[in-house]
Amino acid sequence: MKKIVTTVVVILIIFIGVVVAGPLFVINEGEQAVVVQFGRITNVITDAGLKVKIPFIDEVVRYPKRIMAWDGEARIVPTAERQFIFVDVVARWRIADPKVFYESINTLDAAYSKLAEIIDSEVRTVVAENPLIESVRNSNIIMERSADTETLELADIDPEVIGSAVQIGQNHEPITRGRRQLAGEILSRSRRMVPEYGIELIDVVTRQISYSPELTPSVYARMIRERNQIAMYYRSIGEGRKAEWMGRMDNEKRSILSAAYEQAEIIRGRADAEAARIYAESYNRDRSFFEFWRAIESYRQTMPNFEKTLTTDMEYFRYLYSPRQ
Repeated sequence: MKKIVTTVVVILIIFIGVVVAGPLFVINEGEQAVVVQFGRITNVITDAGLKVKIPFIDEVVRYPKRIMAWDGEARIVPTAERQFIFVDVVARWRIADPKVFYESINTLDAAYSKLAEIIDSEVRTVVAENPLIESVRNSNIIMERSADTETLELADIDPEVIGSAVQIGQNHEPITRGRRQLAGEILSRSRRMVPEYGIELIDVVTRQISYSPELTPSVYARMIRERNQIAMYYRSIGEGRKAEWMGRMDNEKRSILSAAYEQAEIIRGRADAEAARIYAESYNRDRSFFEFWRAIESYRQTMPNFEKTLTTDMEYFRYLYSPRQ
C-alpha cells in the first residue's frame, strides 16, 4: 500500500512539474522564435499560435518580427575636401532569419552594436569619397530657382543685366549625385554585409548634417557674400529702373512744358493781335485823344524812375505845357 501511495505521489509531483515547466507556449503576433535544445537549434517558428516544447530540455528564444529602428549618433566625418561635418543617420531593419541571427549575434543589443559598426563605417567611406555639396544638397533646384527669379520681368532690360542674373545663379556649384543618392549608396553597401547576421536592412536615411565649429564661420561668410552679391544685383536693377523712370519723367516734363509754352505763345499772340486791333480802333476814332492818353501813360511809367529832371523843353513833354491842353 505504501508503495502505491509513494508511486502516486511521485507521478503527481512529476505531472505538476511538467505542467509548471509548460510543454505548451504561445508565439504572439509580431514574434518569432527559435527552439534550442542543449545549445543546438531544433526548430524555427515564424508564425503565431500555440506551440509545444519538451519541458526542461527545450529553450524558446523569442525575437521581434516587426520592423525596428536603429538610431545612430552624430559623428564627425571628413569630406573629399577634408572639411569635417557632423552626419546623423537612422536606419530601419528587421530579423529576416532567426536561425542565422541566433547563431551569429544572439541578442538585440549585439545586433544594434553590429549595425552601428557597419553603417557608421559605410557612412564614413561614402562621405569621404564625395565633395561637401553632395552631402549637403539633394538637387540643383537652387540654381534653377535662382535663374528663374533673377530673369523674372527682365524682358525689357539690357542683356548685360540679364547676363549678370544668370551669373549669380551659376555661382552655386552643381551636384551630380546629392544627399539622397549617397544615402542609397550607404544602404546598398551596408546591405551586402548584414545577411550573414540574419538581418535585413530596409532603409538608411540621413537625418541631419551640420557643420563642424571650424567650418561654420567660413560657411556663414560664404552665405553672407552670396547674399550681398544678390543684394547688389537687385540694387543695380533698382537703380537702372529708377534712371529709366527718371528719364521718362524728364521727357514727359519737357514735353508738357513745350506744349504749354506753345499754347501760351499762341494765346499771347492772339491777345497782342486783339490789343492792336483795339488800339487801332481807338486811334481811328479820336487820334488826338489817343496820342494824349498814350503820352500820359508814358509819363506815369517813366517819370517815377527819374531821380531829377533838368528840363521839360522837348517834344516828349509837349502835353505838359501845351497851351491847347
